[in-house]
Amino acid sequence: MNLLQADHLTKKLGSFHLNNISFTLPPGYICGLVGQNGAGKTTLLHLILGLYNADEGTILMNGMNYETQEKQIRDMIGTVLVEDLLNPSMTLIQNADWYGKYYSNYSHTCMENYLSLFHLEKKRKYGRLSKGEKLKCQFAFALSHDAKLLILDEPAGNFDPDFRGQFFQILKGFIQDETRSVILATHITEDIDRMADYIVYLENGNQIFAGDIEELRQRYQMVSGEAYKIRLLAPERVIHLEERQYGAKALIAHSRFNQYDESLAVSDPTIEELMYFYAKRSTTSVQGGGKGMQL
Repeated sequence: MNLLQADHLTKKLGSFHLNNISFTLPPGYICGLVGQNGAGKTTLLHLILGLYNADEGTILMNGMNYETQEKQIRDMIGTVLVEDLLNPSMTLIQNADWYGKYYSNYSHTCMENYLSLFHLEKKRKYGRLSKGEKLKCQFAFALSHDAKLLILDEPAGNFDPDFRGQFFQILKGFIQDETRSVILATHITEDIDRMADYIVYLENGNQIFAGDIEELRQRYQMVSGEAYKIRLLAPERVIHLEERQYGAKALIAHSRFNQYDESLAVSDPTIEELMYFYAKRSTTSVQGGGKGMQL
């Protein structure tokens, strides 16, 4: 059973429209949620968390829905959000014990252990922490109640380099028993290349890609070399061609039937390259005027 299933989610917030988002996340995976600022990442996370009600579509968490099993769903989710979730006038451990009452598997000892591991003083007031420290505290709490799904909204960019390495090691350990998963929203695409098994890519409220990251890479290739040789490729497969001072580079819709001139350099795209070249595509590109591809 999928840990998370989102079907045709739609949400209007003022002039912004999150449109027809569908994807699944099995247990045992890290899902990277990527897109430019304003793409809809936080709106989608709020829908998954039940903070917003969808205008259309459904969310199932381990086969459960918010309408009939909200308490069970919330019990299995750990969150780290850019918003301050905890009480600024309470200490870190007081916050954890207070909010921990709402989780059936909250462990005071586990929380203390993570605070110590993250070099956070448990008797310090939450409101006196730096932004990075507040996110560390949220992360400690998310890990302290035996969550099955971690939902993390842009935390890593606020962590110092030493803690970033520790953070990613903890995420790897979190999914190791293949019963848990992570959704990591981030603008740091290198983190997705390094960590993610799945990817959901949003652009202006629309879903561009959703699925296994390796399958995604198999469908696209970066091709570098002389522009006229790239233009000899089937035009419907060229997502975007960019000419530069020392040659050209293009994102190509790839298939096993593709033939490339031997002078062209062909490589797997990074997530940053995929996002950049896809965003630059013309309205007459292979994706049919901006329609996304569902993997």
